[in-house]
Amino acid sequence: MASVSSALERIKQSPLSILKQKVIEQICHEHGHSWRERELDPATTIALFVQQVLHGNTPCSEVRHIAGASFTTQAYSAARTRLPLDVYQHLLTAVHDVVEPLTKRVEYLWHGHRTFHVDGSTFSMPDTAELQKAFGMPSGQKKGCGFPVAHLLVLFNAATGLMFNAWASPLRTGDVSQMAEVHPHLQKGDILIGDDTFSNYTHLAMLTSQGLHGLFPSHHLRIVDFKKERPYTVEGKKAIKGLPRSRWIKSLGKQDQLVEYFKSKEKPAWISQQEYDALPDSIIVRELRRTVRRPGLGSVTLTLVTTLLDPEKYPAEELLELRLRRWDVETNLG
Repeated sequence: MASVSSALERIKQSPLSILKQKVIEQICHEHGHSWRERELDPATTIALFVQQVLHGNTPCSEVRHIAGASFTTQAYSAARTRLPLDVYQHLLTAVHDVVEPLTKRVEYLWHGHRTFHVDGSTFSMPDTAELQKAFGMPSGQKKGCGFPVAHLLVLFNAATGLMFNAWASPLRTGDVSQMAEVHPHLQKGDILIGDDTFSNYTHLAMLTSQGLHGLFPSHHLRIVDFKKERPYTVEGKKAIKGLPRSRWIKSLGKQDQLVEYFKSKEKPAWISQQEYDALPDSIIVRELRRTVRRPGLGSVTLTLVTTLLDPEKYPAEELLELRLRRWDVETNLG
């Protein structure tokens, strides 16, 4: 089986052997883009762009050396700019549609489920007034210094590394506020893996109502107590400090339990009132805790919450291992 590095090397040498020129030109025509016959036609420009990225996001001034061509840096930059954004997006979708069926092969499933990583990041861009207004600037920067920064949310297939989609938004956009855009890309039975910002009641209830599953660290502010039949509290004036706000249901083993999460009276800002009203008053989830010892790095204790409730079908140790692979998303982003 060919390695990833050998496949990337092949694409570096000849991007148009993968991204066919006729396909690129057809997409351009579909989006009303016309061009004159020149050295930097759409297919050549996109091929160069792919090479530029695969060589480590090399500067535009180096692209002609990679290609062994004589065009100027200005000509290449202008050729990239001439192509409508819709062409790039349509091409990404076309590549995804060809590869996506592979993610359903048995060897890429976990206990029969497709698994996905969701994560937020940021990226900077040229310093223009329009981009500053659209995306915002990091706090603490002096006027005239720094660059606009956008928030980026990405969705990867955990088994294959295939990026399903990415969403750019203003810098101070919360990850969980964009989940309504993420969920339509998933299918019933899929498992979504992310950080603790996704582990709140509202998001877990959204997943459950759509036949989807979640596996996340328990939110750092949530109290998790594994004592059998332990007391719990409610929100509002009658809340008792120090008690968990989940009702204990059943022990599944050592530090592994079923609990009931309750719907808050206060709606999160990122969901509409109609959508929030449609969610159930409570949901049953599974909480578990394990300590992982890593050679040379010490140990770390993870408390997880998941909608995968069956301890025989989904053993705690296997859920932990699935969660630990969440860091693959950082490599995928790179």
